[in-house]
Amino acid sequence: MEVKQGSAAVTKFEQSQDFSTDTGGETASRPTMMQESIPISSNKASNKSWSIIGLVDGEPDEDGNNTGKKRNLGIKMESPSLKLAHKTRSSSTQINVDIDGLVGNATGSFSEMSSMHSSTASSNHLGFFSITGDTILSDDISDIQRLNNTKRNANAVDDFPSSFEEDKKSCGWKKIETVPTLPIFLKFQDVKYKVVLNKRRSSDAQNYILHGITGSVQPGEVLALMGPSGGGKTTLLNLLSGRVTTNDAASSITYNDQPYSKSLKRRIGFVMQDDVVFPHLTVKETLTYAALLRLPKTLTKQQKEERVMNVLRELDLERCQNTIIGGAFVRGISGGERKRVCIGNEILLNPSLLFLDEPTSGLDSTTALRIVQMLQSIAKAGKTVVTTIHQPSSRLFNKFDKLILLGRGNTLYFGKASEAMQYFSSIGCSPLIAMNPAEFLIDLANGNVNDKSVPSLLEDKVLFRHRNSEKQNGRLSPTDVHQYLVDAYETRVARKEKRMLLKHAAVDGEIESRSNSREWGASWWEQFSILFRRGLKERRHEYLSCVRVTQVISTAIIVGLLWWNSDAASPKGLQDQEKKMQAGLLFFISVFWGFFPVFTSIFAFPQEKAMLGKERAVGMYKLSAYFIARNASDLPLDLILPIVFMVIVYFMVGLKHSISTFSLSMLTVFLSVVAAQGLGLAIGAAFMDVKKATTLASVLIMTFMLAGGFFVQKVPSFMLWIRYISFNYHTYRLLLKIQYGCSCSGLDHRSESFDSPFIRQIKTDNGGKEVGAMIAMIFGYRLLAYIFLRGMKLRKTA
Repeated sequence: MEVKQGSAAVTKFEQSQDFSTDTGGETASRPTMMQESIPISSNKASNKSWSIIGLVDGEPDEDGNNTGKKRNLGIKMESPSLKLAHKTRSSSTQINVDIDGLVGNATGSFSEMSSMHSSTASSNHLGFFSITGDTILSDDISDIQRLNNTKRNANAVDDFPSSFEEDKKSCGWKKIETVPTLPIFLKFQDVKYKVVLNKRRSSDAQNYILHGITGSVQPGEVLALMGPSGGGKTTLLNLLSGRVTTNDAASSITYNDQPYSKSLKRRIGFVMQDDVVFPHLTVKETLTYAALLRLPKTLTKQQKEERVMNVLRELDLERCQNTIIGGAFVRGISGGERKRVCIGNEILLNPSLLFLDEPTSGLDSTTALRIVQMLQSIAKAGKTVVTTIHQPSSRLFNKFDKLILLGRGNTLYFGKASEAMQYFSSIGCSPLIAMNPAEFLIDLANGNVNDKSVPSLLEDKVLFRHRNSEKQNGRLSPTDVHQYLVDAYETRVARKEKRMLLKHAAVDGEIESRSNSREWGASWWEQFSILFRRGLKERRHEYLSCVRVTQVISTAIIVGLLWWNSDAASPKGLQDQEKKMQAGLLFFISVFWGFFPVFTSIFAFPQEKAMLGKERAVGMYKLSAYFIARNASDLPLDLILPIVFMVIVYFMVGLKHSISTFSLSMLTVFLSVVAAQGLGLAIGAAFMDVKKATTLASVLIMTFMLAGGFFVQKVPSFMLWIRYISFNYHTYRLLLKIQYGCSCSGLDHRSESFDSPFIRQIKTDNGGKEVGAMIAMIFGYRLLAYIFLRGMKLRKTA
């Protein structure tokens, strides 16, 4: 801190510091403290050391005297002409503050630590300062306080409001680091949006959701879109962010006086109302994967990880960085922390525009206040913030810079949030009882005028026009109240705002020239490897869950006990009845490892629909990289349980004890699993709906099972084609050939196994056709799944 001799200026500094309070041996964490330094001219010797002692107020004693005790601030100052009195605002007891980092000027410096001791204090009254030999009473520093107040008012534009500082203290908030970004001035005029009912183009079948919304917000401001449910808040937010295009030619939305373009996509951050995150990833892993995929290629991996740590510190997430996020069935971090993680995903990229859809929904008032304070800090860093809000508390309402009040798709108010109550009072609407401003505005937007005054002109007009129909029990209809508010806004405010919007934006920025082409944060191979690692970490909990492992092992034990030691290799086991029993076992294996992977993978894309739409909407990765990484990360997990199942069953039932036979049987089951998984992915991608997908999958699995060759050996010629697309049929035939026709030198046509009429019908080839059909299904089903994903509409899912 630099101090100039003879200066009348007041230097105010703010330092975030963790310190403790001692009260009767108990230690408690205290919030951030703000200190103010006041230069006082002095005629004392220049080389004198000063020790500053402050008084913290306590409670008055019986005589009415203050029982506060002096505290030694322990600050020494050497200055030729200045003494520095530090005034500390605090309501604590015996406070120890580390004020390292204060930088001295050319004539003096502060050093070491300061220790402040006091008795129990609860008021904010300042007693006196003692400067080693000289005592300055509170009455004597009134001129200094007036000087301080004058300087504070002069710098009001640059400083946060005092209420904001107090709220920051109460929440332990850390200031968001200022990162340079391209400032964007957002303007929108006559924004309309309509939907077509029953797919008819007639005018009477169209429903307008928004009716000519006009407004603006510039860098450094937080614009709140407020209104009742169904008022059009989310629709307007989607239009302003470019996620939805307006279908009205007269509507105008500009960014620094330029229309929306694809180059703006990477400068816009959008936080959805629902927290779309992977539940089994930790907070740090979630942000790290997002940084590796989204941050520019010019940054190294270490720089991207450093950016993640900075965001964790800015959002106060360091404490829970190694905790999983959790979900509906998995316990993890709190709701406020989840919301901050979602916001962190967007501010990683340092966007110029940040849109949030009801970020405080479902949070308590204190947590919601922290979220809004964070948005304020983000805006102060030169960014433009637009958020929807449903019904904020009075403290939250006062934090917004601008407000748009929507009702039934119309603008009821646009302007400074602090002037909203004054505006509605000017048109004759004011609360009759003490009321939260947000509740008052929401009630008006809904047409509810209970406990509110309304202009007599409106009452007389309604009474004259609708004597007993619309005015019932002395109450105005919501329709008349809404129409009055719309007309009042159009008359008093709308024209003035539209004239102001005709002026050019005060912010200059070359948006198009900075990013003309689509840029990826990572190469295709890097995207694949990152998504592969993320997929393994996220889905290992699902694939290797206790329920699934228990299901497979218990089924294997039951099958092994039912077919216990059937001994297909012995001569007695080659009787037709015994071989039929063995064939039933092999058919069950082909069916079980046909339907199990289908109904596992069928949920893959429907469950990740929101995440896929969100990440692809911001250009996080290529769809091909995601699709291949999704399949590759599933393979190791999908093949663990079949190995466990086959090891248990194979040796319990007494199938051929040969390494080659066991290996070929295992490979056949692997082919069945991968092919069935491809079918499940294709069905899930086609419908993106779990109920529809499971219904179709049930029908297909049943059809493939009946045509698999065990229940029906002779299929009519017009239904023969079903066998060739049934992986159950090809898996069953391969297992039969391996068990009854495989020897160390290949298939033995003279094996005793084929003396049975049940086995004789199987052709004694090497199974090349079945293997080729299975490989064709593996790639064919996945190609269909990729095509269906390409056709998915991202704007509806994002």
